[in-house]
Parts: sequence; C-alpha cells; structure tokens
Amino acid sequence: MEERKIIHIDMDAFYASIEQRDHPEYRGKPLAVGRAEERGVVAAASYEARKYGIHSAMSSLRALKLCPDLIFVPGRMEYYKSISAEIHQIFHEYTDLIEPLALDEAFLDVTENKKKLTLGVEIARLIKKEIQEKTDLIASAGVSYNKFLAKVASDYRKPNGLFVIHPRKAAAFIARLPIEAFWGIGRVTAQKMHALGIHNGEQLRKCSLEFLERNFGKAGQLYHDFSHGIDPRPVEAIRIRKSVGCEYTFEKDLTTRTALIIQLWHVADELIRRLQKNEFKGHTLTLKVKFHDFSVKTRSISVGQELHNMKEILPLAKQLLASLQLSDYRIRLLGLSVSNPLSDPKEPNGHGGPIQLSLEF
Repeated sequence: MEERKIIHIDMDAFYASIEQRDHPEYRGKPLAVGRAEERGVVAAASYEARKYGIHSAMSSLRALKLCPDLIFVPGRMEYYKSISAEIHQIFHEYTDLIEPLALDEAFLDVTENKKKLTLGVEIARLIKKEIQEKTDLIASAGVSYNKFLAKVASDYRKPNGLFVIHPRKAAAFIARLPIEAFWGIGRVTAQKMHALGIHNGEQLRKCSLEFLERNFGKAGQLYHDFSHGIDPRPVEAIRIRKSVGCEYTFEKDLTTRTALIIQLWHVADELIRRLQKNEFKGHTLTLKVKFHDFSVKTRSISVGQELHNMKEILPLAKQLLASLQLSDYRIRLLGLSVSNPLSDPKEPNGHGGPIQLSLEF
C-alpha cells in the first residue's frame, strides 16, 4: 500500500502579517490585532510581539505591560476570509483533498495530486512559493505520512519553515519530541504528564495503553498511537459540522443574577439565529461561563428532542446555570452551543467544522 503524503500548511502570524503587509509602517514592529482597551483581547500577534511573550487570547492590558510600544490594529475578519480563500485556490491547483482547520491552516493529501509530482516536499515548496508570490505572505509547511506528524513538522521550523518527517525517521524524531510539542497536548495535560514522569515521546512510548487510559481516559488511546507514529485519520475534504455556538464577552462584569438571566436570553437568541442560518439541530446544550479571574466552568445536558428554538433552549440554559450554584456573579463571558446532531446538517460552506461566534458588548 502506498504511503500517504500529507502536508500541513500553517500561515505565519496570519492576521498580523496581513496588517503588516498592507501597512508598511507596521513592518518590523510589535503588532497585535485587537483592541487596546480594558476588556480587549489579542486576536493575533506578530513575531516581533511574540518576542515579548505576547500571544493570542491574552488580555490587551497584559500585552501592553509586556510591550508598552505594542501597536494595536482592529481586526478585519471578512478581509482575512477573502485572503484565506485565495490561498485555498492555490491548494486546489494541487489537490481537492483539503481539510481546513482554521482560516490560516489546512491539511492536504497529495498522495495523488494534479501535478503528478512524486515528492510531497516538492509540492509543499511550490505551494509556499506560490502563496508568497500571489499574496506576499509567508507560510510554514510540514510533510509526513500522517496528519499528526505533518502538523508537528509544520511547527518545527516556524516561521517560514519547511520540514519533512520521513517514515523511517519518525520513531527517532518522536522519541526526542518534548511532550508539549505533541498535537493535542495542552499545558494542563503536559503538567500532568510531567508529574507522571513523562517528558518526551520516548517516555510516552514506554507507557502501556492501560496506563494511559487510566490516567487520561479516551485520550489515552490517541497519545499511545501518536507516540508510535500512528494516526490513521484521513484528510477529510468535507467534514460534518458537529456544533454551533456563540459567546458574549461583556465590557463590564455581570454582578447580579437578574443581569445574568437577561444576557443569557441574548446569548440564546443569537445561538438560535446561528442554528437557523446553518440548518443545524442537535440534542446537547453546553453552557460556558468565564469569571472575572478568567476561570471557566462548563455544563452540558443532552435531551431526546432536537434543540432549535427558544422554548427548548432557554429553560435548559437556565437549568445548566442553576447547576453551577453560583455565589459569585462577577461574570465576564457567557456562551452557549448545541452539539450532537441527530441527522446530517446542511454544509453550505463545503467543509463544515465547528462554528464559534465571538461577540463583544
């Protein structure tokens, strides 16, 4: 069986790079896409800003403390989407097996490709070159025989990187890989692994499947497979949308239960609009609450009927809220989402994936 050739393309500091491209006066300077205000959040940071420790999802005030000269520019999401569409047109010159992960990254299966090229690294090099020539933006690329290793490879030499993990060298590469660099292992999981004496791929590989499942649940199988270089998941050109959700971040913390219930209704109203737009119905409702100290609590409930209108969703949302037994109403963010579709929803954008709408008052 022919070894798969998978490429992961990741645009380097995509939003920030677009702003620096379009505004020469910002080039070479620390820049953040977002709003420089009390409740502002960094949506993206240039590499010059990242040197100060600034990253996406960081509060704007924290970013300014790290770098007082940081330049803030407002985001232009529709414009970023149009640039992403241009890049996807380039991808389609080589293959139609494209799985988008976000506006700025995607997997491509080029095992059989339109250019009839043999080497995945050659295709990755041509794609990077064409992206730069047509958009004046830089991409990093990783090439390997599965999605996990291609993703890791694209992060290995950023920015403007191109790295290949050959099948015969994968085991040695994974053995040296810090556990934090594994796809799907975040800060909290990495800390737990460190406590268990797992710091790199070699130590993870020595752990039995039973041990990993006992400590990490269902994710244990994934970590076990990754440590052995196994990832059979195909590149899916059409993905079934699994959830639709929305979040509201408030300019000032909510401090009373009355205010909380009023805003919960607004979140539910926006959620219903998104559900109707995407013709999506599911039977699980999830509530997300972020507090003034940035701690987060979530609650979910599954029911027998499809959730798609206020009569069904708002009572469940209130039930989930009550289950939190809040004593502190200093709430920064509310979010609701519907998941677990009972039937395949309409896929108007061709690739699906979770929808997350972030609104700020």
